[in-house]
Amino acid sequence: MQYVNFDSVKNYYESLVFQHICTHYAAEPEFQQPGTLEDIACLALNQLPSRYVRFAIDASFYLSADEQQDMHDAVRKAVDKAAEYVRSHPKAAVL
Repeated sequence: MQYVNFDSVKNYYESLVFQHICTHYAAEPEFQQPGTLEDIACLALNQLPSRYVRFAIDASFYLSADEQQDMHDAVRKAVDKAAEYVRSHPKAAVL
């Protein structure tokens, strides 16, 4: 049997969500508790469909400009909704 490496298979939405969080939320003081940004990422990704690719260039090559814009809009909405949820449900301080 041939060796198969599935490590290159990624959900394209992950990088979009992580980038949006880092750009818009990582510096906010209320999200500095360890694990908070990761919680936002999980909540946001659970609101989005999966879009698996092997290489990010695949997505940009095969998607139309309108599809790419729709994905970015969906990411913004999902991350903003997730951040609002986390903001309104703060964790107890980790000791």
